[in-house]
Amino acid sequence: SVVRQPGCAAAPPHLQYLLEPLHAAVHTQRGATATLPCVLRALPRNYRVKWSKVEPANYRESIIIITNGLYHKNYGPLSPRVRLRHSHRYDASLTITDVALEDEGRYRCQLVNGLEDESVSLTLHLEGVVFPYQPSNGRYKFNYHEAKRACEQQDSRLATYQQLYKAWTEGLDWCNAGWILDGTVHYPIINSREPCGGRLLLPGVRTYGARDKQKDRFDAFCFTSALQGSVYFIRGHLNFKEAGQACRNHGAAIAKVGQLYSAWKFSQLDRCDGGWLADGSVRYPITTPRERCGGLPDPGVRSFGFPSKELRTYGTYCFAGK
Repeated sequence: SVVRQPGCAAAPPHLQYLLEPLHAAVHTQRGATATLPCVLRALPRNYRVKWSKVEPANYRESIIIITNGLYHKNYGPLSPRVRLRHSHRYDASLTITDVALEDEGRYRCQLVNGLEDESVSLTLHLEGVVFPYQPSNGRYKFNYHEAKRACEQQDSRLATYQQLYKAWTEGLDWCNAGWILDGTVHYPIINSREPCGGRLLLPGVRTYGARDKQKDRFDAFCFTSALQGSVYFIRGHLNFKEAGQACRNHGAAIAKVGQLYSAWKFSQLDRCDGGWLADGSVRYPITTPRERCGGLPDPGVRSFGFPSKELRTYGTYCFAGK
C-alpha cells in the first residue's frame, strides 16, 4: 500500500483575455447557490465563452453553457439550474442554483477566439461528511456499481479522493477498504495498528489503486452534504416496520444513513438513543461524547449494526423534507 498526497498543479499559461481567478476553489453546500467566477479583461471580436465540467471518471468534458456575449445556450443535465451571472459586460461567471452532490468537481471556462483559445479552471467544493458504508450481510460485498448505488440510496454519493483525504485529516480512521468515485479503493488510517497493515506503516490514506469494477468487492465511502429538511427522533419500543409507520404518521419518512450523518454534522444532532434507519440499521449520533453514550472519546455516528427487524427495542429517526 502507498500513501498518496494531493498533487500540485502546473503553472497556467499566460492569459491574454481572461482574468486569473483570485481563488481556484469555490466552497458551497448542497441546496445553496454558487458562482464560479470567469471575467474577461477585454472583449475580443467574434469570441465565444464555453463552460464545461471535467469528469475525472471518464476524462471527458461535458459542455454546460456557450455564450457569445449576446446569446447563450445551455446543455446537459445541469441546464435547468445554470445561468450566466452577467453582472457587467465583461462577466461570464457561471451561477449554479440548488447545488446537488454530483455538482462537486472541476469546471473550465474557455474563451474561444479564432485560433487563440485560453481557459481557467475552478473547483467546486461541497462542505460535507464522508462515512464508510457496508450492507447488512457484512463487509466487502459491493462491486463498484453496487457501492455507487448503495451510497445513492442513502442520500449520498461515492466520495472523491479529495473528500476522503479531507475526512482523514479531520479524524476518519477506518480499517476496511472501500470504493471511491473514480473506481479506486482506499482506507484512511490515523492510528497504525496490527489488523490495519501493521504498526510500522505511517498514518495516511492507504490505497489499493484501481480495481476491477465488476469482480472486486469492498465497502463504500459515501459523501453527503447539508440537508434540505430535518432529522428528529421518536421514542418507543418499535420494530422496523412500526418505526417506518411512526415516521409516516408524522408526515415524515424513516431517515436514511446519509441524512443522519448530515444532521449530526450540520445540525449537531446529539442523542444517546439507538434508532432505526431506512436500511434496517440502528444508529445514534453523538456530538458531545460522554461516558454513558458508548464511552468512545470522539464524536461520531455510532452503530448497533443490523439487528433483527422484528426486535421491538428501538426508537426511530425520521426525516422531514422542507
